[in-house]
Amino acid sequence: MSFDLVISRGRVVDPETGLDGIRDVGIDGDRIVAVSAAELTGRRRIDARGLVVSPGFIDLHSHGQAIAECRLQALDGVTTALELEAGAAPVSAAYARAAAEGRPINYGFSASWARIRMHVAGGSPLGEGSTGPLEDLGSSAWRGPAALPTILGLLEKELADGALGIGILLGYAAATDPREYLEIARLAAAAGVPTFTHARPLVEQDPDVAVDGAEEITRVAGETGAHMHYCHINSTSTRHLDRVQALVETVRAEGANVTSEVYPYGTGMSSIGADYFHPDRLHVLGATGTPQDVVYARTGETVASVERLLELRASDPSGLAFIRMFDEVKSADRLARFTALPHAVVASDAVPFVIEDGHPYDPMQWPPPAFARTHPRSAGTYGRTLRIARDTLPLTDVLAKCTVLPARVLENAAPAMRRKGRLQVGCDADVVVFDPELVTDAATYQHSVRPSTGFVHVLVNGEPVVADGQLLRDAFPGRAVRASG
Repeated sequence: MSFDLVISRGRVVDPETGLDGIRDVGIDGDRIVAVSAAELTGRRRIDARGLVVSPGFIDLHSHGQAIAECRLQALDGVTTALELEAGAAPVSAAYARAAAEGRPINYGFSASWARIRMHVAGGSPLGEGSTGPLEDLGSSAWRGPAALPTILGLLEKELADGALGIGILLGYAAATDPREYLEIARLAAAAGVPTFTHARPLVEQDPDVAVDGAEEITRVAGETGAHMHYCHINSTSTRHLDRVQALVETVRAEGANVTSEVYPYGTGMSSIGADYFHPDRLHVLGATGTPQDVVYARTGETVASVERLLELRASDPSGLAFIRMFDEVKSADRLARFTALPHAVVASDAVPFVIEDGHPYDPMQWPPPAFARTHPRSAGTYGRTLRIARDTLPLTDVLAKCTVLPARVLENAAPAMRRKGRLQVGCDADVVVFDPELVTDAATYQHSVRPSTGFVHVLVNGEPVVADGQLLRDAFPGRAVRASG
């Protein structure tokens, strides 16, 4: 029997079954049809000797949904990148846009509570702004009183249109009535979809917060039965991760459906107009609590003073900025701990490109120009995870955090995810082939759009997107992932 494509003699790792051995993988069309200890024959062949053959990586938290950003993620082993924390509204428009433009990797969206709230409370139209899903987070209008029945009705419509859950940027509107969050969770539970929450601050970070962010997520999970996904638990918990992780593990043991995610970086990024960047709030995430923790992405400047920070917040509230949470060199052990955190999946929190003022930008240009900036996690989360965990975790365990475990977060809401994150007969041919000794991240804070290296081949739905380490610029095999699809 001859297959369309055979990936030959690689070290095949399937985290769900525990397979870790030399195999041939036969692919016909968009499906895996054979995983064989014997050699197979194919019309095309990839020689994978000395390389690892793994399910493609699934990123549950990617704000960088444009073509260039998705290409960068493909070179980091990602075959499915989903916008679930911020989400989109209307999701029908987000799906239609991605389908019309084409995507190199699979894509999908949750329903955006924040965007709907901006519409209901602030009067802004639905749909993304010019700077993407994080725009207007610093505006005060959307954080005021809003008609909860209207919000719930619009969220329900988004779920009917295939949204993969409800994305809740609660940490950016921390004064929201806790009853609103509870009712949204009840809606999600009734619809059988997860919520994806950016938690409120912890009481250690803000003694005046309406409710401790970690206790709220875990309590609401138990009270409603909803699947609560705790976004970037490392960056919102900062120095209090031990306490938060213990709480999550406790409620999980009691039967609550709480999942979580991490990314292996010590610096965060968001809109400079958000509360996290107010001079009086820098201590919540910042290492020193001073403006010098902040770097304005558009110019690359380290903010020198409170006055300059206030100026940037006023002139460009949606502009992206870094905030240093800890020194990654001095605290490398913390990064290793993030990758090993029990039950936590790896997710990038990738962000859209920021283009320096005065530079013409073609979004189809490849490679990205030096005047395009992003957070290095947008380019290197998975290469960095594999590098950091190389000597600390079994490869199967690391890959599970990038493949089957994120697939399981969604598979009840989106049955199509049961065919992803696995390297088994009948599964989607989303496959990554990499060198386990050489794979690494290359992006830095100064050179943030450098692709990872060591990812030799990446297939999406059976079609190559990366071949021999090079991006195939004409490859757009990505497909929509929707609830109930």
